[in-house]
Amino acid sequence: MTTPSKCDVPNGGVDTADDFIETPKLVKVEAETRPDFEELKKIEKCRREILLRAELPFWRIIMFWSGTCLKEIATDSLVWVTIAIYVGIRIFANLIDYVPESVQMLSKTNIGILGGFLSFFLVLFVNQTNGRFLEMYGFSKACSGRIQDIAGLAKTQLPPEVGEKLVRHFNAAHIAGYVGLNAIGMGSPYSKTYFFDHYNEEAKLLTPAEMEELSRHDMDHSGLCMKELVTWCQQDVTDARVAGHIDTYQEKYFHDKILAFRAAMDGMYDYTDQPPHFFYIHFLVLLSALYLPLFAIDTAYAAGWGDEKSYGLDVLQGLIVFLQCVFVVGLRSLATNMIDPYGDDLEDLSVINYVEGTLEICRTIMGAKQADKGASGVTTGLL
Repeated sequence: MTTPSKCDVPNGGVDTADDFIETPKLVKVEAETRPDFEELKKIEKCRREILLRAELPFWRIIMFWSGTCLKEIATDSLVWVTIAIYVGIRIFANLIDYVPESVQMLSKTNIGILGGFLSFFLVLFVNQTNGRFLEMYGFSKACSGRIQDIAGLAKTQLPPEVGEKLVRHFNAAHIAGYVGLNAIGMGSPYSKTYFFDHYNEEAKLLTPAEMEELSRHDMDHSGLCMKELVTWCQQDVTDARVAGHIDTYQEKYFHDKILAFRAAMDGMYDYTDQPPHFFYIHFLVLLSALYLPLFAIDTAYAAGWGDEKSYGLDVLQGLIVFLQCVFVVGLRSLATNMIDPYGDDLEDLSVINYVEGTLEICRTIMGAKQADKGASGVTTGLL
């Protein structure tokens, strides 16, 4: 197996809740422990690299460490306990020349029934979390899409200064929405200090007066900033209608797009706030913890005793035990990694890519210039 690649980055030094108990300045301390923008960019770069591995040949895929189940398997104590049980029994079997009475008793057991039930529930768990993951990906892309819709409408139907203000507020709401995810679920690595402020300074999204107006909300621990910014967008549209720039039908179309954005963002918050039931996850973990040691015992006793011992069979059966650990622990880890797509894992969604892509598309739309409409003799190849 290859050594860890450059994608094996730390989690940004995020501490547990216990680390905040002794200080009254909770908000400030937590913001400092979340990854800064450079660290977020490193994580994002690795995520994009991992996405490109899907179509590589198998011999290259199998050599990767980051973004695979190998790290989870290598650090899971249940795997090592299971293998240790198998190895211990086989060492004992090779040290004696007789067949213990327990071998005959264990030959009457059928551990395969439990394995079948566990496989069913694990695959079902993976399918459920994968559905959540793809649904939340759809919400993220829908948010980006609605902003692009508004940018196109603003460019073609509103005066430049009015349209630019609307698009600024909408992009600010987009970024603030990801920061606000830290208030629910398992938290978010995207902070106001290292994420929102960076893009606000870079793209000049909000003025100092507007930032002061939003300061009454704690962006790092609430989605209220996103909600207020969405309302600002609706007010911008209403003001444009009052000023005579658009009619009521156009105003309704703008509002529909804005509310569709808010609904998609709310969907992200809803899924983040309600992960799969802990009861179900505990049930799977309990089954795994009981099944794998039993499987190791059953396989070790079936590998031969007395005159039927064989080192080759010991190795083969040991490989089967290890593969069963890969299957059980790998599926469980895969499912749990997909529960929260807005964390700092390398397998999570590429939030920075969505934000920067949306900002770039909005710049392109708002800066679009058509050639002189009076020019003649121009062909496009589309006709």
